[in-house]
Amino acid sequence: MDLPSAPPITPPRFLVPIAGLFSGVLIISLILAGKIAEIGGVTFTAAVIVFPLSYLFGDVLTEVYGYASARKVVWAGFAVQVIWIVSYGIAAALPPAPFWTHQQAFETILGATPRLALAGMGAYLVGEFLNAYVLARLKLALAGRFVAFRLIASTVVGQAVDSALFLTLAFAGTLPPAELVRLGVSVWLLKVGWEILALPLSLPLIAWLKREEGLDADDRGTDFNPFRLRA
Repeated sequence: MDLPSAPPITPPRFLVPIAGLFSGVLIISLILAGKIAEIGGVTFTAAVIVFPLSYLFGDVLTEVYGYASARKVVWAGFAVQVIWIVSYGIAAALPPAPFWTHQQAFETILGATPRLALAGMGAYLVGEFLNAYVLARLKLALAGRFVAFRLIASTVVGQAVDSALFLTLAFAGTLPPAELVRLGVSVWLLKVGWEILALPLSLPLIAWLKREEGLDADDRGTDFNPFRLRA
């Protein structure tokens, strides 16, 4: 007698594209972080243009797919950053062709990247995992309600730590302490403000993904150890 076959498991359709966009945003942020801009007396790194998208994607991953999936994507993003910094180091060390006169410009534009990348990698890991952890814990505590509040609260915590770590590691010794504090507060407020302004995009996106994927992560029983990659 033949036993009935189990229905096929349909993998999430949008998890891989979101993970790819997440990693792309990280690399763009590393390149833009070398410029410090000022508008209306507010100082910030140019990475603010795009880096908050990584938190938006992180929110989507945790809220829809769960902390375990977000953890894997965060580590994948870390690996991408390692590849970038190693690749840049090799590219900068290669002798330029005699007719290519842009070696100095290449190093000037991207020369700060190694320190920025190392600072960004450390701050990124701590900030992203804090963001995912706070969001997942609040979801359990609030029984899945108040999504907007949870998104903002997790960003407030994650971005505060991320900004403080990154600016300290990247610019300590090159900027006065008072300027670092001013820059950190400005960047943090801009990132949180960006998250709030993005709510009209992130909330419908999360709701749509939950319907399309048939998923709404429940992290009860989840091991929140960031180093445990198995679900």
